[in-house]
This record gives sequence, structure tokens and C-alpha cells, in this order.
Amino acid sequence: MKRKMGDRKKAASNANKKTKTEWPSIKPKSNLQITRLKDDDLITIQNYLTSAESKAFINVEESIGFVHQGSLGPTKGEAYRDNDRISVNDPDLAKTIWEAGLDKSLSSFKIRGKVPVGLNPNIRFYRYTVGQRFGRHIDESIDLGEGMRTHYTLLIYLSGGSPGKTKAKSKKDDGAEDSPDPLVGGETVFYGSRNALVAEVPPTEGMALLHIHGDKCMLHEARNVSKGIKYILRSDVVFA
Repeated sequence: MKRKMGDRKKAASNANKKTKTEWPSIKPKSNLQITRLKDDDLITIQNYLTSAESKAFINVEESIGFVHQGSLGPTKGEAYRDNDRISVNDPDLAKTIWEAGLDKSLSSFKIRGKVPVGLNPNIRFYRYTVGQRFGRHIDESIDLGEGMRTHYTLLIYLSGGSPGKTKAKSKKDDGAEDSPDPLVGGETVFYGSRNALVAEVPPTEGMALLHIHGDKCMLHEARNVSKGIKYILRSDVVFA
């Protein structure tokens, strides 16, 4: 997809506006179930956001406007990256997402004597259109000061298939289509020692994925999107 320079400037301007963004409300969830894909190092939580909540976030993101993010590539020591991005610093949004159920789901987690206390207020939104991907890379731990440090990456998929089945084109009661282009591709893939496959996670609307990062981070990638659009909400779990 070609991007006009004017579109980029407009998106960047929108992303930098200081007006307060009206984010969707998120209801606290009960009975959330953790699926462990590699002990506590890689877990998923289905239905962390409802379909309505996920779609509401997408609508707000598109109204803000994305900015394209690339990289210098592997020859320059950087992972290949091609996606669109929004970054906001919003402690209230981070608190709302955390208290929707992560606070209780991660209450037993502990790293080096520290426990999870919330999310990094730097919330990022990613959009991957057809042909876009993020090559193999690791996520670094962030020192937030005052004894606080991030130890997990949080991804919440805002688009993708339903749990246990492939999302297909469907009609609403009013005859409108849910999505003309269901998401195909865009799996998040994790690798262990000697590049052995650990897990291949397809995007699932509303699902949260958490993986340890920093010195224990697994090499991982976001595969090419072959159809539809992949939307992700990204933050980090803070320990103290």
C-alpha cells in the first residue's frame, strides 16, 4: 500500500495532539483462564476484551491516525519492521486495561522477588495491512525508575479469528457484513534454542498474549499478513 507524504504528516500531527482521547470503556472480566504455552514465560488469555470493545478501540485508533514505522533492516543490525503505529502516554488507560483482569490473573507471578503492579503507561497500537510484518527480534526490559521495571510484553489482538475456529465472512441482522476481509496470516511465532519452534499464535480478537522479555525473551516474529488487517494493543507489565 503506497503512502502519500501528506498522509504521513497528517497522521503524525493527529498522533501528537494534546487533546484528551475518549477511549472505549472496558468492563472487568471474571473467570479468565490462562493458557500456558511455555510455562509462565508465554501465556494467553482468551476474551480479555469483548468483540465490541476491540472494535471500539480500532475505531478510535483510525480516528487518531497511524504513522508508518520501518527499520534499517538486518544488514544494519535491526529486525525487519513494516507496520503502522500510534503511541500514547496514558496512565488512566493503562490502569483500566490492567484492572480488567490482568491484576488478578497475574497475582501469583513473581520475578526476582518482585510482583506485577500494573502496565507501562506508554500504550502502543499497531496496524499491519497486507504484506506487512515484523521480523525476528527480542523485546527489551524497561527501567521505569523507583524500583519499577518491565518484565513482560502484553499484546491484545483487536482483530482476528474467533477462539477455536476460523473467522469467516458473515452477515449481521441488518444485512451488513461483519468484515469484507477476514484476517489471514499475521501469526506471532516464538522460537527457542537453535531456532526450534516454541509456539505459533494466530491473532484472535480480544485475546491477550503475554511473554517474558529482557534477558529471558524468546526470539519472536509477527508473520506476514496475507489478507485483512491486524490490529494490536501493546504495553508492558511492570514489576516492583
